[in-house]
Amino acid sequence: TMQQGGRPIKVAFIHPDLGIGGAERLVVDAAVSLQKRGCDVTMFTSHHDRSHCFPETLDSLAVHVHGDWLPRHLFGRFHIFFAVLRSLFLACAIRWHGSYDVLFVDQVSAGIPVLRLTTSAKILFYCHFPDQLLSQRTSFLKRFYRYPFDLLEELTTKLSHSILVNSRFTAGVFGRTFTHISTRPQVLYPSINTAQYDAASTAGSEQVSPIPNLPPNRKIILSINRFEEKKNVKLAVEALHVLREKHMLDDKEADSVQLVLAGGYDPRVADNVFYHNLLTKRVSELGLQNQVTFVTNFSDQQRNYLLAHATCLLYTPSNEHFGTSLFHTHSSNTLTLTPVGIVPVEAMYLRVPVIAVNTGGPLETVLDGRTGYLCDQDPEAFAQRIASLVKDPELVRRMGEEGRHSVVERFSFESFGNQLFGYVQALTAPHAGKKTE
Repeated sequence: TMQQGGRPIKVAFIHPDLGIGGAERLVVDAAVSLQKRGCDVTMFTSHHDRSHCFPETLDSLAVHVHGDWLPRHLFGRFHIFFAVLRSLFLACAIRWHGSYDVLFVDQVSAGIPVLRLTTSAKILFYCHFPDQLLSQRTSFLKRFYRYPFDLLEELTTKLSHSILVNSRFTAGVFGRTFTHISTRPQVLYPSINTAQYDAASTAGSEQVSPIPNLPPNRKIILSINRFEEKKNVKLAVEALHVLREKHMLDDKEADSVQLVLAGGYDPRVADNVFYHNLLTKRVSELGLQNQVTFVTNFSDQQRNYLLAHATCLLYTPSNEHFGTSLFHTHSSNTLTLTPVGIVPVEAMYLRVPVIAVNTGGPLETVLDGRTGYLCDQDPEAFAQRIASLVKDPELVRRMGEEGRHSVVERFSFESFGNQLFGYVQALTAPHAGKKTE
């Protein structure tokens, strides 16, 4: 990890708000992984609430806060203007702390020109998703107001020495959005916390079911998704119906199958209530009440048990991308990034084969025929794949092992750290980091 001159590579992370979210988790993981590989790491942010942050930012990482006195908005408006202002101030403040070899910037690219002017460091920009695609353009005035910021985002991103994105899906969106940036960004997948899952799988392997309405000795076909229409959980119910109707299994095997629909459910959210009612009604119409178990707002203990005992996981949403989902947090009216599409990765790590719709994130995470199956969004296609796994425990075991291996190779913290460190080393090597054209 040594630079020429025998000192560690100095890396500064520049992130707008070190709260708790998918983007923050990734940045903290990146900082910790480089620190473990001998880099000298410092974090810079405009806001760090010590009661609402990841623990690593309190103990193992040095964090400097600059510009938190600047407003975030004016009467609930002009969020982007103030985000840019805070970013520029933070970029100016970094030079007070000495020099760095590499600056890891994410979320807001506006400060990059200042960093290019005031430091000789190489700039690595991590794009979770183009910011301009996250804002609502409801009126001409809003589009007019946003135009210079969209332009600024592209021009400043282009000034990075190296650009990373969180998935091939995002790389595609990046290319279509930023048409003046000819460099193809490289993919660095977020990592999953495998240690947490190891503990979970030990905890989940208990014999007594923590789910009261789950019949014993069944082959569990599992769906983990919020109860929302876009998650398309109805596909799982229809697949179970087709499985029985078309006699894809003999009667004894068919009776042994239990579909478990587990997921987040908030009675205050109309979509949750509507879709949960629609599913229960459909289950009754098809006469599947004894073979479908609903588990709303499962505990960690229930989730661990289900993943430890499942024959396979059904992943029914289409065009969900791997890495992050975008939604408004009610409290701050800002966009937060949280991991979604990560469920198939968790399942594969826990040796559960995944049957998923062949669009979006699963195209990058599920290896068809090896760690599970990619199917058309069609009940019969899903039913056939379920039947082949229910009939063949050896196939389930083999796919489970391959899934585990594939996740460790591509999504573990170790793999994430090695790749990131490789990018940092490439930037600091002599004659490296030619400016992005």
